[in-house]
Amino acid sequence: MSRKKNVTFIGLGTMGYPMAGHLSNSGLFNVSVFNRSSDKSAKWGNEYEGRVAQTIEEAVSDADVVITCTGRDEDMTEIVFSEDGMLAYLKRGSIFIDHTTTSCKLAKHLNKSLKSKGIDFIDAPVSGGEAGAVNGVLTVMAGGDEDILKSCDSIMKTYSKSVTLMGEVGAGQLAKMVNQICIAGLLQGLSEGLLFAESENLNIDKLLSAISGGAAQSWQMVNRGKTMHQREFDFGFAIKWMVKDLGYCLDQSKENKTSLSFTQEIHDRYINLMDKGHAYSDTSVLMVFDELNLSLIHI
Repeated sequence: MSRKKNVTFIGLGTMGYPMAGHLSNSGLFNVSVFNRSSDKSAKWGNEYEGRVAQTIEEAVSDADVVITCTGRDEDMTEIVFSEDGMLAYLKRGSIFIDHTTTSCKLAKHLNKSLKSKGIDFIDAPVSGGEAGAVNGVLTVMAGGDEDILKSCDSIMKTYSKSVTLMGEVGAGQLAKMVNQICIAGLLQGLSEGLLFAESENLNIDKLLSAISGGAAQSWQMVNRGKTMHQREFDFGFAIKWMVKDLGYCLDQSKENKTSLSFTQEIHDRYINLMDKGHAYSDTSVLMVFDELNLSLIHI
């Protein structure tokens, strides 16, 4: 019988906490966790089976696979490359999977740095939000070596419903950018449609039931349509993170010469909403942009 892999999960935020929990509950791996906030890791340790590491060195030095799920490029840069970062402690022959939504540029930089140490890297951003993480049905978009990805399939399948190899390192992040561009556009369209319907005094419950079975159907319509109509936004994917993600999309579009004028407009709307105190509101808060009489500014 082969020994269990030592798998370390770093980053116990809204997404990472339940993802690491699914890893532990599978019983297939020796799971360790690390979080910069020790209170969060202690809470996780009380809820799940696994080792709670006190330092990065303790967390990764004997890990066969290290998984990260943090906030942004700056977080990953600190965790990997700082004086006490994991690059100095990762063992040769290990695998590094990053579920953070980052820039494509950082993913390629991580790959180059890790490869020089004999470590394989997969950029693997996820989609599905907090609900997807809690229910273990995330979608993973990966970039990297096919054989390395296959060797980690059983790990990622504990918290995802699908894992798709998009290409070489960086392709996972590019796929996630497309994902965010599409979500932003769908939410803006849904916002305008609902505002139009409300102006005509249509029954919104009946409307959503009628059109959600046709060509207009989307995850946003099914899961956010009713709460948007009710002006409920205190849950879900915070717009501060969407602004970060769309910023990566806009930066990348300058590299590949793609016009993202609609995405730029929605990005700017979100910034305005953040300035009005909605940084932690769900992305569906686009619904109230015009109601707040915000003037669109272009950053």
